[in-house]
Amino acid sequence: MRAGKTTEADIRGMKGRRRIAALTAYDFAMTKLLDAAGIPLILVGDSLGMVVLGYPDTTHVTLAEMEHHVRAAARARPQALLAADMPYQTYQSPSAAVESARRLVAAGAQAVKAEGGCAILPQVRAILAAGIPFLGHLGMLPQSVLEEKGYHVKGKTEAERSGLLADAAALAQAGAFGIVLELVTPPVAREITQKSPIPTLGIGAGPDCDGEILVVTDLLGTSPGPIPRHVKKNSRLAEQMGAAIVQWRCSVEQQ
Repeated sequence: MRAGKTTEADIRGMKGRRRIAALTAYDFAMTKLLDAAGIPLILVGDSLGMVVLGYPDTTHVTLAEMEHHVRAAARARPQALLAADMPYQTYQSPSAAVESARRLVAAGAQAVKAEGGCAILPQVRAILAAGIPFLGHLGMLPQSVLEEKGYHVKGKTEAERSGLLADAAALAQAGAFGIVLELVTPPVAREITQKSPIPTLGIGAGPDCDGEILVVTDLLGTSPGPIPRHVKKNSRLAEQMGAAIVQWRCSVEQQ
């Protein structure tokens, strides 16, 4: 049981002491469920674009849509730290980044996440200077799917390795409280984790990060598309839900 509200300092302090289990949530009910299960960090992720709104990727998600879902999650009043993704092209400059982050905080987020390292360092510093906790995201960047023509594992070359290490160091120095490492090769994810003073949360990045973050519908097996290979403990609830619905339909039709 948690003693009180989880803060970004609490998440940072878990480094080396406790592995961090983080999940996404997009509404009131799921946020309540995850919080009751003791999840310390809940992310209102822009993955809602695919698993809730039916978009082909995250680049279609708007700031207004993120605000809507953050408000729903925040109404659960979780003890967990509630973070929110900054959507595509809403942090192109430091001033735009601060405005977008403030809108998400006004909707109920207690921290924000954006994709990139050194390339967005001025934006990160501006967000932190505004008093808003920041969670980094390195490796495969879903908002870059169009430019990169797909989702690719990062860290395979020496240039990628050195770039990721530099990005992670820059985010930590700027004041981020943690870093998501998505589809980073396990050896590079391990090296970043060992060198970083802040926690790393892996997603498809091997077993050696300080914790793990997953899209909750992937974990539960209710995502409308294929479940990623890195989700090892898929609960396959969609099959059970479908069977329950068919059973109910049949009972109604036979009355």
